[in-house]
Amino acid sequence: MAAKIPIKLAPSDRQAISMWFAVIGATYYNLDSGPVDDLSPVDNDGHGTHTSSTAAGIPVKGASLYGIAEGTARGGVPSARIAMYKVCWGVGCTDMDLLAGFDAAIADGVDIISISIGGTPRQFFEDPIAIGSFHAMKNGILTSCSAGNSGPDFASIQNVAPWIMTVAASSINRQFKTTVKLGNGQNVSGISINTFSPKRQMYSLTNGAHAANYSDGIYGNVSACDWGTLSKSMVKGRIIYCLGTSGQDSTIRDLGGEGIIMADDNSDLAFPFLIPATIMTVTEGTRIDQYINTTKTARAVIYKSTTVNMTAPFVASFSSRGPQLITPNILKPDITAPGLSILAAYSELASITGNQDDNRFVKFNIISGTSMACPHAAGAAAYVKSFHPDWSPAAIKSSLMTTAKRMKIKQRGGALGSGSGQINPTRAIDPGLVYDIQMSSYLSFLCREGYNSSTIRLLTGGKKLYNCSSFKPAQGTDGLNYPSMHTQVASGNSSISADMAIQSTVARVKLPKGLDVTVVPKTLSFKRRHQKKSFKVVLRGKFMNDRAWVLSALLEWSDSKHTVRSPILVCRSTTF
Repeated sequence: MAAKIPIKLAPSDRQAISMWFAVIGATYYNLDSGPVDDLSPVDNDGHGTHTSSTAAGIPVKGASLYGIAEGTARGGVPSARIAMYKVCWGVGCTDMDLLAGFDAAIADGVDIISISIGGTPRQFFEDPIAIGSFHAMKNGILTSCSAGNSGPDFASIQNVAPWIMTVAASSINRQFKTTVKLGNGQNVSGISINTFSPKRQMYSLTNGAHAANYSDGIYGNVSACDWGTLSKSMVKGRIIYCLGTSGQDSTIRDLGGEGIIMADDNSDLAFPFLIPATIMTVTEGTRIDQYINTTKTARAVIYKSTTVNMTAPFVASFSSRGPQLITPNILKPDITAPGLSILAAYSELASITGNQDDNRFVKFNIISGTSMACPHAAGAAAYVKSFHPDWSPAAIKSSLMTTAKRMKIKQRGGALGSGSGQINPTRAIDPGLVYDIQMSSYLSFLCREGYNSSTIRLLTGGKKLYNCSSFKPAQGTDGLNYPSMHTQVASGNSSISADMAIQSTVARVKLPKGLDVTVVPKTLSFKRRHQKKSFKVVLRGKFMNDRAWVLSALLEWSDSKHTVRSPILVCRSTTF
């Protein structure tokens, strides 16, 4: 069963039909955005083509960006069909246009919705994506959303409604290295997507401080090569070393520079630039700066980027982290999918940098973001649904979460960045058990969260009023049969419990210091398919010291064939 996947795009996106993926329709909604120059579904931005071809698209051999990342490109589900709904314009995305796109997708009978749009979290009855995805859930449609690109800050997560699958971004096992050769013979490697090959063996090299424009006065950071701080005569024909990464490539290009070397320790993110460029760590940058300051005729050359293997996956630095602040006891993100340096189809109406002065127009481009992770997860959900067309959205999400590959994360609060872990679609088609959630459970959850008939109606729509007194009170700490377990506590001690309905056999818990987890019962027996069983998880413990603010554990249900994992996370809420 092929799945039809409508792709929702980030602000200012333009959508277009591409030869590489099965677009069966494209439309647009501009009910509240005002006049625009191009009132059509055409993709002038590239982001929409990129995300769409990531979710679905036939294999294309020899795909690359100027020879970088060359190989066969294909979408997550090559046989899937895509319906595209353009709802964002140059001014952004209005609530009315977003909801119109959701309504159209639901009416068209799509199977999965992928929406790479985000924003500051709002109460669900004020959030158009929460409202639209709730209506989709009522109609049996799972919505996959990007987690946001405000990492590595904690409490930066977006799209936090529990009926949404919120997707963080991870790396794949390749990285784009750009080597700089110095005049003294040393090679220093950085990260970028440099499509330019050098025209000469060597170029003059200097730094921002030596190229300063002192004659006109300086208002800015010379070492960072801020606009207006450099002398054109000192930059022209040279490669410039600058601290930080804040769009200096445009400044150096306008002054006639031949290339730029930047220094920043946030170095997992590779970009294309307007001129030959690379980003070094601050340590490597210091070596270059010392060479410049101790050499009368410093020289360098920046080579075209090459693809190298690296250990993966890890959570990308930009990927937004939890904990969320709208419903604190629901862990977000839910899951992680590839979103770092992703090669996919691109609109030839947009340059690879988006700059109007850039004359590089390509069929494939390399982009990073949780926007790229979101369609990976949507494709995985479509794959699972093709095996289980009768599964609910919650069951599909549960299958992906409980079979995800656990990620080793060095930073504190690992699951706050990765959720349940890296998607593993082939395992998800036979998870062994699912944590299912029906609409009535979501309503009970909303009542527990303080919603009333009026605010619930803003979510559900229609004339029917739901009275909270008619629903069985939501159980457990989070109030939902959620595949992950999370709680925020105000003090150093914690004692919580959660009831869930599941299908499995034997429980096993991996514990950290300071936290004790009891599962009752530890063994569950099943006599038929789709049978439901309940269990309780009780957490007791304390934070080891005043600086500690997160405790994590892992619950595994296993039989002879399946292992079903749920992360358990306790956070000190006073930290945020």
